[in-house]
Amino acid sequence: MPSAEGLEGIAAEVRVCVLCPLSKTRKNAVPGEGPSDAPVMVVGEAPGANEDQQGRPFVGSAGRNLEDLLSRAGLARSNVFITNVVKCRPPGNRRPLKGEMDACHPYLRRQLETIKPKFVVLLGDAALKEFFPDSSLASLHGKPTKRGGLTFVPMYHPAAMIYNRSLTQTLEEDFTKLGKLLRSG
Repeated sequence: MPSAEGLEGIAAEVRVCVLCPLSKTRKNAVPGEGPSDAPVMVVGEAPGANEDQQGRPFVGSAGRNLEDLLSRAGLARSNVFITNVVKCRPPGNRRPLKGEMDACHPYLRRQLETIKPKFVVLLGDAALKEFFPDSSLASLHGKPTKRGGLTFVPMYHPAAMIYNRSLTQTLEEDFTKLGKLLRSG
């Protein structure tokens, strides 16, 4: 079983990190949360305003959407590890810059190595590009892809449902497929 101390150690490092300029504008770093033996690790793009305030990932309306989607897969938020590519909020919720993602990547890699999830759900384009830089979300969403001993499942970001209601059905179907993948072993 993975060590919870390992995740706590990574979180402690993230909370005091000054490797990129985002550390100067954050209220709280958001290392991620969830069990060290989670079968599913969810990776989003970056914390937003609510997350920056609370120091927790996915606590706003996108977080409520994520919880609803996880339930379609037969999962509770408390059973998955949720984090982001970038651990601090970019100003104005802009997309993280390459240097910011590069600064945070070692933390994400160590989280993956500690948890060893069955599936890594990549939410949105920034998370997808972190692992599959030449891929498109439109062509890969909902499709399990193996790389480096891990199985990645790219999906649209739950915030997309807020701005583009037509993606709701796609996200619901992709999370239902994730549930079937989990049950099949």
